[in-house]
Amino acid sequence: MAPEGKSDMERIGLFKELGYISIGDKYTSFTHRPFHESAYKHKQMLSGGTKAKCALQTGYFDTQFKRIFEREALTDPIKIERQYRIQQTKRNLAKAFLPSNGEKKTSGVGSYYGTFGGPIQAMSALKVPRRPHKSPGKNLYTNPPKKGSGYGYPDVTLSKMISYSSDPYDRAKEMLKREILADKSRLKGGPFRLNLHPSECFDGNPYKSDKPLPPPKKPGEKKHFTVPFKPSSPSKRTGGMQAGTFDSYPTYSAEPYVTRKTKSGMTNKEGKIFNPSPGPKSTPVKSIINLNVNRVVNSTNYNQIPSVMAY
Repeated sequence: MAPEGKSDMERIGLFKELGYISIGDKYTSFTHRPFHESAYKHKQMLSGGTKAKCALQTGYFDTQFKRIFEREALTDPIKIERQYRIQQTKRNLAKAFLPSNGEKKTSGVGSYYGTFGGPIQAMSALKVPRRPHKSPGKNLYTNPPKKGSGYGYPDVTLSKMISYSSDPYDRAKEMLKREILADKSRLKGGPFRLNLHPSECFDGNPYKSDKPLPPPKKPGEKKHFTVPFKPSSPSKRTGGMQAGTFDSYPTYSAEPYVTRKTKSGMTNKEGKIFNPSPGPKSTPVKSIINLNVNRVVNSTNYNQIPSVMAY
């Protein structure tokens, strides 16, 4: 804060304004402001590139190549094959077989020139001699089949025809009746009955009666009136009186007591209504804040009052 300037309280309304991080620096927008300059300036950490695979030990973690087997016997398959071939040639008694002439080439499709066997006779166009044909003879003759499908045609099947036997319709019922009659004829006396037949109550039913019931009463005949009923006079309508009722209209009776009207309390001695005097009427009133402002700040002292924010 400059000594000739205003105080922080007069300028901002604070006891002390906070200091700034940078003073006098030029403002740069976010679009032109660099980001992470240390990533592309000065020296950077560089890692070694990938190494190509070769016969050397470079590119591996171990400095020396470690064998799976140590001091094992070396076997050369080519050397073994040559030794075997030499042993086989020692068994030969003479020189190697060489044909007298080279192979013969065929002159065309279907030619047997240059073959060991020569032409095949079975493939020739000549006919092979065969035995004379002998007929096997006639077939075995039997009786012609009988016409009919078997349903409704007698004597068509291989077995003999079944003879007819009568079968009455109620044969089972008749046999059952015969068995029942034969059983009843063997019975002696009636069925066995006990005296201890179960009953509903310990004693006899007192409401049970063996007497025959009397004949039912015939309902009385209803009398039908030939002449319809007609009232003596039609019904009367009530016209504000007791004209259509059974009782006559009650007579008037004067009331001995008459209620008196009481005087209201709002009237004075002269009988006039009391009207109170009108109260104070409402008027527009200024607020207390505005009154205080007008009293403190007016046209004479507005230059002497210090301002809160001086911008």
